[in-house]
Amino acid sequence: MSVTNRPPDATLARMDARTETTRGHSFWFWLSLVGGLFLLFVVLLWTAAWQVMRSSGGSTSGFDGFGSGKIAVVDLKGVILSADKTDEQLEKFANDDSVKAIILHIDSPGGGAAASQEIYHEVLRIRSHHKKRIVASIESVGASGAYYVATATDRIYANDASIVGSVGVIMQWINYGDLLKWAKLKDVTLKAGALKDAGSPTRDLTPAEQAYFQGLIDNMHTQFIQDVATGRRLPVKDIQTLATGQVWTGQQALGLHLIDQAGGFRVALLDTARAVGIKGEPEIVRPREPHPGLVDLVLGADSKLAFPNPEELQSLLEKSPGFYFLWQ
Repeated sequence: MSVTNRPPDATLARMDARTETTRGHSFWFWLSLVGGLFLLFVVLLWTAAWQVMRSSGGSTSGFDGFGSGKIAVVDLKGVILSADKTDEQLEKFANDDSVKAIILHIDSPGGGAAASQEIYHEVLRIRSHHKKRIVASIESVGASGAYYVATATDRIYANDASIVGSVGVIMQWINYGDLLKWAKLKDVTLKAGALKDAGSPTRDLTPAEQAYFQGLIDNMHTQFIQDVATGRRLPVKDIQTLATGQVWTGQQALGLHLIDQAGGFRVALLDTARAVGIKGEPEIVRPREPHPGLVDLVLGADSKLAFPNPEELQSLLEKSPGFYFLWQ
């Protein structure tokens, strides 16, 4: 008969208590460690954000580097969806006496007809009301609505290989009527007015609707041509000849009087500085970029992919008919 050396019950109870205590300490240890590391990460992140905000300066005007004898640069890049941001930047620089001239740095295929036209008139207003020189420097592309805006400036610069022109209007949308039929879905529309649902993506245009839209497009095209002719100080008939919607290189555009001088941003900068009496190397000021948020610091460039601009998202989702000064 074998005898097992089993500890008394009281001893077993004490051992179980020590085991539970050890397990409890282990759990809280790891929880504290993870929490501490997370807290450290947050502190480091906000420290980085504070350093970025501190380095961006404290100008109450919303722009960096104000002083005397400066040239402001306003970027017009990508598809023009709204005039608000560009108009605001132009107006603030126009009101600052230390800014002697403004360069519109353009790299855009154009965009919304009304938005492009609004920026065009804002440039004209600043030149007339503030008597401030504004020039356009076209980088890779300055077409359609972007070229429209450029013609309102005092002078247009473009590289030899830049894409310039595209004086035209486009309206397009996707017709998914056949897809609805395939899916056995029906579009139901109630309307008052024969042309109220003109441009419905669920069916083909009627001859009356096509004539209606073509009339609107032709009218906008006429406005485009007239404004370009005014800005370029050329006869309307000269612009009408070129208003086929096609583009030219900067080198070709110079011979067609669509631009004033071949040259990149540096050429535009130095010429503009001399024109407004700035000697030597001009000082450049730009609109202050918004301070990066926590998401921007974590994701970097990918933050725009994860959280797209609301206007860009809207343009992707809304494929309804629209009128565009846009080169595609």
